[in-house]
Amino acid sequence: MALNYLASISRYVPELLSVVIMVGLIFIEACYDREEKKKPFFYLAAFFGLTFVFVNLAADLSKPATMIFTGSMTIDPFSTLSKMLMVLGTMGAIYLSKESKDIYDNLKSEFAIMAVGVMIGGMILASANNLLMVYIGIETLSILSYALASFKKNEERSSEAGLKYSLYGGISSGIMLFGMSHIFGVFGSIQFADIIAGLNGLSTAQLAVLLPSFIMFFAGIGYKIACVPFHMWAPDVYEGSPLPVTTFFSIVPKVAGLAILLRVTMTFFGQEGALQVTWVGALSVISALTMTVGNVSAIGQRSVKRMLAYSSISHAGMMMMGVVVINELGTRSILFYAITYLFMTLVAFYVTSFVADKYGNDHFERFSGLIKRYPLMAIMMTVVMFSLAGMPPLSGFVAKFNILGALLSEKHYMLALIAVLNSVVSLYYYMKIIRLMVLKDVESMEPIIGFGVMNQSIILVLTVPVLALGLFWSGIMRLTEGASIFLGP
Repeated sequence: MALNYLASISRYVPELLSVVIMVGLIFIEACYDREEKKKPFFYLAAFFGLTFVFVNLAADLSKPATMIFTGSMTIDPFSTLSKMLMVLGTMGAIYLSKESKDIYDNLKSEFAIMAVGVMIGGMILASANNLLMVYIGIETLSILSYALASFKKNEERSSEAGLKYSLYGGISSGIMLFGMSHIFGVFGSIQFADIIAGLNGLSTAQLAVLLPSFIMFFAGIGYKIACVPFHMWAPDVYEGSPLPVTTFFSIVPKVAGLAILLRVTMTFFGQEGALQVTWVGALSVISALTMTVGNVSAIGQRSVKRMLAYSSISHAGMMMMGVVVINELGTRSILFYAITYLFMTLVAFYVTSFVADKYGNDHFERFSGLIKRYPLMAIMMTVVMFSLAGMPPLSGFVAKFNILGALLSEKHYMLALIAVLNSVVSLYYYMKIIRLMVLKDVESMEPIIGFGVMNQSIILVLTVPVLALGLFWSGIMRLTEGASIFLGP
């Protein structure tokens, strides 16, 4: 069902609320010249506003799928759940920026404002139902991300990160736009529905000519996910950016990119045929390479933040393997994986941030003997490292098991084997951190002080789902199943 412009507004409330929050935060930033006066009110407004957006999105989960603004966007449980993950990721990154020393105090409010702006771009992307909205969503998300990457403008690494991000982003956007223009030229429309109708009438030879355009279209999406071969920017940008920015980049753009990749794949390539076979083959190679390159590159890293950057690339490859399946089982497996990935990533970066704030960097040796210096932090980090590696009975194991089940159901045996082998490889660098924290003792490092009850509580709350979803996962799987049935041609 498609709604007119006026009726569409009632289904677009979360995005409009997010814009209001962003404008409100800018107003608060402009009105208070002293940081100590602005800080409490600013963060109260940010967290209260984003919580309200999250609740509004949760209420939309039970509503039927609707096309709004004359079919240019789709509001359905799939897009709504994706947006909920983006909101949670944004809230987590903003709280980390509030506590982190990696962002100057006078810039923390600006980070929150731009993070909300990037989130809005991701929300547009998750609901996009035509080529123009895909481009608007990606550019809204990207342009503010370039500024975030170079947030510490007085530091060379941060400026370099912003420059690399913007150069890679500009090139990928240009390639994507070229592919879009060819698709529009062939079908005479930017609407997904019209493109699907046109695809059904093309011969195999015509589809082969059109395939490069879809690959160029995919380049822009692959850039956001940081999949091979569009991943080259990620490690340097993640390392050069402040830790809260890296945390944010590891979650929100990836969720947005995977959301539109799933929608495009299920919409354009959901029907059996030569085009689907070719697309599945290409995605299979890309997902396998992404997972392998991410894991192999993570092995030799000395910086935990850079290791987590390569780890996030490998997890993107794992989630892309679910896209290869092109059915509801694969879609709900990806959604479950994204939920668990959100919590695992937040905990891993939170602990890394607090260690880096104390010792000035995030090198592996800084985690030595952490179990004696701060037991709770070490225990939570250990749980998350095991979960990221896919060890039972944690949520990471269930997430990977679901992806493997989806692959095997469609007889993608080689991809399943590659996924298992990569999970074994990832154990090496995850266990390296655990070994340093638990088994290596460093007497010269003083205990971490001033960690605070609130920070302890936040990490504990974020770790609970990592444990709980590994044991009581059926409820979340039902939720993801309900969201996945709305995707398809």
